[in-house]
Amino acid sequence: MTTLLVIAKEPRPGRVKTRLTPPFTPRQAAELAEAALADTLRAVAAAPAARRVLVLDGRPGAWLPPGFDVVPQGAGGLDERLAAAFARCTGPALLVGMDTPQVTRELLTVDFSGVDAWFGPAEDGGFWALGLAEPDPGLLRGVPMSTAVTGAVQRRRLVDAGLRVCDLPRLRDVDTAADAHAVAALVPHGRFAARLAGCTAAAPASGPGAAR
Repeated sequence: MTTLLVIAKEPRPGRVKTRLTPPFTPRQAAELAEAALADTLRAVAAAPAARRVLVLDGRPGAWLPPGFDVVPQGAGGLDERLAAAFARCTGPALLVGMDTPQVTRELLTVDFSGVDAWFGPAEDGGFWALGLAEPDPGLLRGVPMSTAVTGAVQRRRLVDAGLRVCDLPRLRDVDTAADAHAVAALVPHGRFAARLAGCTAAAPASGPGAAR
């Protein structure tokens, strides 16, 4: 079976979701990050897996459900930290981030039969999921992260390595207030949508982005 990895930051004010400020306060942005992470972990907990691992920058909190091993992120840029996460795995592994609370059990239930890699593109040009039948950290090192071409470069790296790549649906990351409202509309009964509704009600109506 597959190891499911979630790479995340501890949801602390000023450290996560800074692009949500404004219209939200740093504390509200952290609350939204915590809700997104909680929804993601819940989907991972429901999906079949040999092991579930939270690769965390920071300390776990009450938002962490049972059944997860917690390991620290490696040093360096995001490419190095992703590579280090895969380096801990000895069999098929699928890694996701904390920015797609709309992820579901079904999306995380991947079959590596006849497939070497699963790739989940994000609408902003990055990727929300990467699965490798045989984890090779070298497939991630040197890929430019947080750019409009990150996903294209990473997928090309897989193809150039001769891997059979299967694509997952394109999802929207939560980076901005507009993203948050769009994603919450997709999963209106999730923790993220509930937290967003509370934050929106508390935000000044005239603040930047409040009407988005």
